[in-house]
Amino acid sequence: MKLIWYGHSCFKVICENGTVVFDPYAPGSVPGLELPELKADAVICSHGHSDHCAPERIILSGHKPEMKLRQIETFHDGKHGELRGRNLISVISSDGISLAHLGDLGHELSGAQLEELGSIDVLLIPVGGYYTIDALTAKKVADAVAPRVLVPMHYRFGAHGYPEIGTLEDFLPLCDAARVRRLDTNGFTLTKDAPAGIVVPCFAE
Repeated sequence: MKLIWYGHSCFKVICENGTVVFDPYAPGSVPGLELPELKADAVICSHGHSDHCAPERIILSGHKPEMKLRQIETFHDGKHGELRGRNLISVISSDGISLAHLGDLGHELSGAQLEELGSIDVLLIPVGGYYTIDALTAKKVADAVAPRVLVPMHYRFGAHGYPEIGTLEDFLPLCDAARVRRLDTNGFTLTKDAPAGIVVPCFAE
């Protein structure tokens, strides 16, 4: 399973059984970011906001990816959706690996939601706060889920991202530094025996 990060919460996941793009963003919706032309078999959006839901930006192959998909209803805020509505956690399973994209999760997960989520190999988690869970809450969620690989997303870096959200440096000091692996590329490959830890892709201009 290969993951490619395009900034914000947009990832392309390439599996043996298909290709999926998570949360593509519309032009002008995220400061400093412009999504390149992407091709995939499917698009999954966590909610309807333009910085997470621009399926028209993806060129679909017409092939149906042969992978399992589960979705869990959550909220975009800590007030049961009163502020920003609903949010979907999406879990795909392929190549012997389970991957969960938390979208714009706005609260800690309940015991029932954690049970429904189950065992996760790769967790894509927002850490920037303001519109989503903040760094401290993200650490609590990550500890509760206990994935083998954790990938932070939805944070500000340089001139990229919303000015009101936090940076990665708000989150990483909460983690074991020995487990953090910073990459020099925006893509990486995961196998069932890949090293556990926190993977930080490098954004590709």
